[in-house]
Amino acid sequence: MTQPKDELFDLGYQRYEGPREGRMRARKALYVHGLRTVLGLGRGARAKVLPVLLFIAIIIPALVFSFIASLADFGDILPSHADYYRIVSVILLLFSAIMAPELLSPDRRDRVIDLYFTRPLTSTDYVAARWLAFFTITLALVYVGQVVLFAGFTLAASSPWDHIRDSWSEIPRFLAAGFAIAVFTTTLPLAVAAFTTRRAIGSAIIIGIYVISLPFAMVLTACEEGPSQNCEPVAGEAGKWFSLVNIGNVPIVVSDLIFDEEFNPNESRDHVSARELPVVVPVGWYLVLTGGLALTLVWRYRRLEI
Repeated sequence: MTQPKDELFDLGYQRYEGPREGRMRARKALYVHGLRTVLGLGRGARAKVLPVLLFIAIIIPALVFSFIASLADFGDILPSHADYYRIVSVILLLFSAIMAPELLSPDRRDRVIDLYFTRPLTSTDYVAARWLAFFTITLALVYVGQVVLFAGFTLAASSPWDHIRDSWSEIPRFLAAGFAIAVFTTTLPLAVAAFTTRRAIGSAIIIGIYVISLPFAMVLTACEEGPSQNCEPVAGEAGKWFSLVNIGNVPIVVSDLIFDEEFNPNESRDHVSARELPVVVPVGWYLVLTGGLALTLVWRYRRLEI
């Protein structure tokens, strides 16, 4: 008879006796991981290049506007906080198009999403954590430029306290407008990225939506006889409605309404604008489009959870 060769080793395994934090801890961990992914933390220097460049690109317009405000010759033609959003919205759209697929696509391509769902996390938890992480970064970037701009205008004023007293109402406006822009530029790219496991393809589709919708809307809203006070668009009365097709301009129209930017229908222009429609139309379109994209994002991940 041969002796059995199996041996039993006591490695000291013990039951976990610490606190069990459950779903909330998992949600927090996923949220923090999303922040680190967007900022490139915990990875090489190349992953941090884009966030740094974005921060610089966001700050530069605010610094330039502040410099213009300090020049006495330009005191009467200062750019506004609404003008700042029109400029940086393009930067934010490009950033979101690149980073949204980075946040979602690898989890599905590498099958990590299946591991998440073996935990107490639900698909709604996953989507909410990823969305909030991306929204936090976007909102911070939007606000930091406006804070720099407001501080620059205040310091450039002959009487800083008088400027604060006269312009304090701009603060809630740029906070509300920034929130609206951040919600849209977070939701649309994430909804698109949810349908592909390839980051490059996701980014191309998102950028394509913005690029294709712009010239399409420009053609249909162009004045038939060129710039004039009485603009007759090529598409007739429907031209005002076709201006809503420009996806990248949807949050900007809402921003202009929040800032109460004056729209003069009698001034010379070469395109009709969504501002010529009743206020409820562009605001309603923003809410429907953003809400529909959010529901699509949630629906997509619920299908994956089944």
